[in-house]
Amino acid sequence: MSQKIYVDNAASTPIDPHVIKLMVEIMENHHGNPSSIHSHGRKAKSIVEEARKKVAKIINASVGEVFFTSSATEANNTILMRSVKDLGVKTIISSPTEHDCVLRTLERLESEASVEVIFLKVDHQGDIDTAELESLIIEHKINGKVLVSLMHGNNEVGTLLDIEKVAALCQANEVYFHSDMVQTIGKMEIDVQKTKLSFLSGSGHKFHGPKGVGFFYMNAENIIQPLILGGAQERNMRAGTENSVGIAGLAEALQLYANNRAANIAKVTQLRDYFEQQLLKLIPKVKINALGATNRLPHISSVSFDIGEKGDLLIFNLDIHGISASSGSACSSGIEHDSHVLIAIGHPSHRKTVRFSFSHFNTMEEVDQIVEILCKMQ
Repeated sequence: MSQKIYVDNAASTPIDPHVIKLMVEIMENHHGNPSSIHSHGRKAKSIVEEARKKVAKIINASVGEVFFTSSATEANNTILMRSVKDLGVKTIISSPTEHDCVLRTLERLESEASVEVIFLKVDHQGDIDTAELESLIIEHKINGKVLVSLMHGNNEVGTLLDIEKVAALCQANEVYFHSDMVQTIGKMEIDVQKTKLSFLSGSGHKFHGPKGVGFFYMNAENIIQPLILGGAQERNMRAGTENSVGIAGLAEALQLYANNRAANIAKVTQLRDYFEQQLLKLIPKVKINALGATNRLPHISSVSFDIGEKGDLLIFNLDIHGISASSGSACSSGIEHDSHVLIAIGHPSHRKTVRFSFSHFNTMEEVDQIVEILCKMQ
């Protein structure tokens, strides 16, 4: 197969050509430091602030509630660590299927900051029980402030949280709510005036923007202090010279995706559904992880194969055939055992899971080729 097929969009997406064009124009013509007061600096600063306005408008936030970072990992670390320090959070309720940047931060807080961390149970689809969440909130808020930290869309199996229900529950019980929205920003509409969150985080390279730039939303009522110290950038919230090129690219990519959201989602849903239908029809004993979830992300298909010892070579063989997929999250690449997410949902250890994640740049012809190759591997 001469053509390379990229179906690892949950790990990172190709940059939209319009975004590349904008970023090149800025790199060529606007190289000032946004903190400088001369004309070049003022222009760079205006690029950053225009990007902030775009992001804020898309999520219906105030421009003063959006802060740019180097990644969603930095954003999540900032939110969790500073919420404990500055908001007095004593209990954090989360789930065992969160991204590693959340889980590792919770481990640190539990061991070094005497924070009680409680993990909700998840079912075989990765869904939480909101009744359990409410019960835990009520039980623990008498001991001090509570933060709920739950990702909107799971990056490995695609389970989608009922974020409106969780946000309403947290608001009714007067506890903080943080959501890692890395897999859903752009793809799913979010209005922070309707869905009340304390914090959310996103990353540019998940919606066809550049790597190395992310952002977080902080409700103006929940002020935390910076994690990274230095200059007064990002209104004293995040020190370090602003990545004006990357920030502009992130905002442009988010705007483009939001403008075409319905068509993009319709296409990736069609690709995913057709892909899964073909696999279930043609490959014996194949299963789709989280297929029975209350709701799923439209672009992720987590496929479980019953192929014994050959399973360890599945990703390698796909790569030989020019197909880029993932055995789990990219942050855990290289592992041959089940990820923490698969373990949490009870995935049988003798089976092999491969995550295929699509974008609107993929085609039905590519899906047919992937299915054909997978059938030959059985």
